Amino acid sequence: MLKRTDYLTKNYGKPDGFSLQTYESSGGYRSIRRVLSMPREAVIEEAKKAHVRGRGGAGFDCGTKWSFMPKPGSKPHYLVINADEGEPGTFKDRTLMEQNPHAVLEGCMIGMYAINAHACYIYVRDELHLAKSRLWGAIRELRAKGFLGDLPFGNNYPLQINVHTGAGAYICGEETSLLNSLEGRRGEPRLKPPFPAQAGAFGCPTTVNNVETVAIMPTVFQLGGDAFSKLSDLHAWNDGGVRLFGVSGHVKRPGIYECAVGLTLRELIYDLGGGIEGDRELLGVIPGGSSCPVHLPNEVVHVPNNPKFELFNGRSILDLPLGVDPFRTVGSMLGTCCAIVLSDAADPVLAMQNLMRFYKHESCGQCTPCREGCGWLERIFDKIVEGTASLEELDQVHEIASNITGNTICAFGDGAAQPALSFVRKYREQFEDYILNQGRSQTGRLTV
Repeated sequence: MLKRTDYLTKNYGKPDGFSLQTYESSGGYRSIRRVLSMPREAVIEEAKKAHVRGRGGAGFDCGTKWSFMPKPGSKPHYLVINADEGEPGTFKDRTLMEQNPHAVLEGCMIGMYAINAHACYIYVRDELHLAKSRLWGAIRELRAKGFLGDLPFGNNYPLQINVHTGAGAYICGEETSLLNSLEGRRGEPRLKPPFPAQAGAFGCPTTVNNVETVAIMPTVFQLGGDAFSKLSDLHAWNDGGVRLFGVSGHVKRPGIYECAVGLTLRELIYDLGGGIEGDRELLGVIPGGSSCPVHLPNEVVHVPNNPKFELFNGRSILDLPLGVDPFRTVGSMLGTCCAIVLSDAADPVLAMQNLMRFYKHESCGQCTPCREGCGWLERIFDKIVEGTASLEELDQVHEIASNITGNTICAFGDGAAQPALSFVRKYREQFEDYILNQGRSQTGRLTV
């Protein structure tokens, strides 16, 4: 059900919406004052009640993640914020950093207290210059008022936040690659265990959170965890509250929209996005960034022997609530909740070729299945478009992609393989069209 909210976006578009004065005038920094007076265990329990599933793509419960941090010991604890946001089709976190940086910083302060950390690093993708500028400006405002430093809000709990610029590598969106890059090392994934909570930044216990995940925390402690969770239509699925939904591609009103969890793809595309550009037909939609499988508009949900899912059986995929578990249950992914829409003017073959070039280029090369598999898939899709591929090579896509899946250190390989598998399976006719007509598509479609 479509339920618009404005907890994160109320000051979007205002000339000074990113300033400390505007943020405080709408209740900013009240939650951190409350949190600093609470026992740390109570802060974590309140966060658990909110059921904030990680907004970066993995969908892990934030409060539970905070609880994994060990008790204070000889090593300092760190909070690291993943603001790399390199996923194609995803642009929600940069809007928060640019238009509501103080919500991000207050959320960082809450997270730091919860995990017993005194230092936080916000790792921002290099290209996001306005985001970095707004964050540093907000940090300077806080330091000038004494909200950051040795005695924040008069409490003897030192807090420091720094912005770290990444180097523009997609792989650094993976948390352990990010940590390596933060330390000045090559940006490539680490083997786990140890997990970051055991040995993260600089070998110390670390929690890595997404920008939106921490930015919503002031709202959680303003409303109360349980009340926040119940804003969601998927509260019973432990997927609580509100979140930012993005839509891009062939829609009339691309952008970022804040709604209660439970919004459907149909509502996102047609009600918020204004429908398909040019009033054309919907060809397909990728629900949450390019690493997710693509879905056809005529797909019907069917999950047998799952009583919890009976309500959704028989519905169109477009009417499935955008939640972490519903999409996992149907063999898909919610990802970053930023949908990419393809109209029937698009050519899925050229779209897939474009995506595979991206994944081949961004593979860190550490794992052989990913390094060689992505290159192999790219060559096949290039041959298909050139008109020199065979049907046998098209059949090889399934085997190659399947051999990547589950055989790499991080999820990058899966994120590259899943689009290839779903595009070829769902647009097989168009791929065969290219092969049988020596690279000349008979559909007359355009690339995206």
